[in-house]
Amino acid sequence: MGLFSVLYLSASIFLFTLPKGQCAHIIGGKESVPHSRPYMAALTDGKRFSCGGTLIKENWVLTAAHCFPSENTYVVLGAHSQTKREKEKQSVNITKVFVYPGFNWKSFENDIMVLQLQTKAKINQAVKTIQLVKNFSDIKAGTQCLIAGWGKIDDKPKTMSSDTLREVNVTVLERQFCNGKEHYNSHPPVTINMVCAGDKRGGKDACKGDSGGPLICNKEQKGIVSFGRSCGSSKFPGIYTRLTKTYVSWIKKITGGDRD
Repeated sequence: MGLFSVLYLSASIFLFTLPKGQCAHIIGGKESVPHSRPYMAALTDGKRFSCGGTLIKENWVLTAAHCFPSENTYVVLGAHSQTKREKEKQSVNITKVFVYPGFNWKSFENDIMVLQLQTKAKINQAVKTIQLVKNFSDIKAGTQCLIAGWGKIDDKPKTMSSDTLREVNVTVLERQFCNGKEHYNSHPPVTINMVCAGDKRGGKDACKGDSGGPLICNKEQKGIVSFGRSCGSSKFPGIYTRLTKTYVSWIKKITGGDRD
């Protein structure tokens, strides 16, 4: 869909591949009410949606750094179905890409990227911006949050991504639990800049194709779908980039704060 500029880009992005067995792992959820999540964005090359994201300003989308776009990637807003024609859909080219400095493709630390759109989105009932977190204190274990996306609904190799937007409620878990020997065992470590969330019994998770989508707690976006292992596994809950004060300050600097 055209060339774009790449700025604030860590050199490691060109080496990025998802480690075998790891995916930004919606499992166990339900189909969303059509257009009830108007902030949802999707990255696509015109075939299937490859990653999710959120519209944070009329011409800016927030997603994960490991969702780095190709020259053919563009953003779809206002979608419920991947394949059906919907009058609410808006397709917008990407003009600039900003990856958070220091993104590490092995540990997924700093897994944040913002995309500048070529034109402003038309704000309506199906397309709206989302409120980013304002309270930067750590998210307490036990907090209920929502995730949404068009990713796979199970971990089977031949399963396609969901045609329609799906969502599920997940519970924030203790980092100590997620870093334990029976879980990630700190490979990679779940750091203070990350959130571990899912269900200790398993069955509630994001999956491949949901990367870059939002972790929403108390009606604010507090995180970004980053990585996981074995979608829906009780041993490996989903890991999300936590939107810290440092990250949000960087986002505001890039996008011009409250300016368009």
